[in-house]
Amino acid sequence: MKNDKQEILAVMDMQEKAWNNGNIDEFMQGYWQSDSLMFIGKNGIKYGWQTTLENYKKSYPDKATMGKLQFETIKLEISGDIAYMLGKWSLERAADNPNGYFTLYWKKINAEWVITIDHTS
Repeated sequence: MKNDKQEILAVMDMQEKAWNNGNIDEFMQGYWQSDSLMFIGKNGIKYGWQTTLENYKKSYPDKATMGKLQFETIKLEISGDIAYMLGKWSLERAADNPNGYFTLYWKKINAEWVITIDHTS
């Protein structure tokens, strides 16, 4: 059986692969499917899994816009059924290479690790 760290990193790996395949719906499987999901970005705090999905699809309408995503985990701390992750993201696209940092708050819900709060800049 995988340990918690491996399970969380496997979710991150799945998200990276889904994104790079142009599949936002699959990418979103790493998030808590709840109206209480919090996503904090440059436009403030947004609530809800469906809202987050719609915002991703609006901001990244096609595979070219999505580019090639790469995550780098800087720090991962796990305590019981909660975890904190600090990391770096970067997109490789034809026109540019945006990048930044993220802080993720994870919870183990129904034996699955999911992102409940995402602060990306």
